Amino acid sequence: MSFLDTLYSAFKGGGGARVPLNRAIPSGYVSPWATAFEAGTGRSAFNYTSALQSGFIDNPVAQRAVRIVAEGVGSAPLGETDTKLAALINAPSAGQSLIETLAAHLTLHGNGYVQIMKDAGGKPVELFALRPERVSVVAGPDGWPCAYEYRLAERTITVPLEDDNGWPEIIHLRSFNPGDDHYGAGCLAAAHGAVAIHNAASDWNRALLANSARPSGALVHDASEGASLTPEQFERLKDELARAFSGETNVGRPMLLDGGLSWQSMAMSPAEMDFATLKAAAARDIALAFGVPPMLLGLPGDNTYANYREANRALWRLTLLPLAGKILSGIAGGLSSWFPNTSLSVDLDRVPALADDREKLWSQVTAADFLSDEEKRTMLGLDTGAAQ
Repeated sequence: MSFLDTLYSAFKGGGGARVPLNRAIPSGYVSPWATAFEAGTGRSAFNYTSALQSGFIDNPVAQRAVRIVAEGVGSAPLGETDTKLAALINAPSAGQSLIETLAAHLTLHGNGYVQIMKDAGGKPVELFALRPERVSVVAGPDGWPCAYEYRLAERTITVPLEDDNGWPEIIHLRSFNPGDDHYGAGCLAAAHGAVAIHNAASDWNRALLANSARPSGALVHDASEGASLTPEQFERLKDELARAFSGETNVGRPMLLDGGLSWQSMAMSPAEMDFATLKAAAARDIALAFGVPPMLLGLPGDNTYANYREANRALWRLTLLPLAGKILSGIAGGLSSWFPNTSLSVDLDRVPALADDREKLWSQVTAADFLSDEEKRTMLGLDTGAAQ
């Protein structure tokens, strides 16, 4: 039974055998969709849904940056852990990789929500990643979260924080946001201005290409050759120019002018050509917002890193590993009721981008004769219980 089936069964009065969605919620809570939790801390007018279209669907730089981060985190190899827990983590969520989906949600929105689907015995059987823009935190009278609201079209489902056994229903992962007690700050909001500039520059280039890929000129009428053009003549001339001389199929077509008309070409000044530099700067700002080295996105003029390998190593060290650690530790903490004393982490020895770093570490630790074998295994992150 999928998550959407559970939602619809709850609406139809069919309950929800695995997840009790309709527990009573304490009265007096304040919904963050309507107002802020504290006076003077209202949320900004940033619209996540519309920003997804302009900042992810329509923008190649932002989309590639998010895919690099999400797919990289999703492909990070897991270290040794409980086999049942590993099976839950590796199982797809609505046909997509659970970790990859959560990485994309955290990067774009700043929040990730994982619903724990349970069997009749209360054991987790599936982890489902919820779309973050559909979820809101329900705060109790004391300000702490007491439930979650899931909005589907015009319907709203209330999911309690815990079930009747005191086990969690939803795992909430969020990025750090110093101005909000319940929601994280996403990278898409930070990149929104740069995305708007980059999209506007792309529209400018497309319009320029449609006009023979060069700045337009002006038709100059010599008044000494006769009277000024009548409104009808002006409209007819404008229509003929649009049909016969505009567009990429009419590039270079000669223009025959009569009636005292002459063509005056108009070139763009260097200052007016700054949009090209502005577009490149906006692309770098987008990459910066999502934590991806510009070299990995093929942006010109980037000399921050000596080579591609160094940039890829920086991506893993500065972006992918911290994000993967946040997601894995959050899931492990949320499932600790069923998997106590079990941790989730990335196996650094199996990350190709870090092979050189790990090789150096192994060589340095192996050469340290003043360390015992147990201490060496601890430094390398290995199970000391397996040491002889």
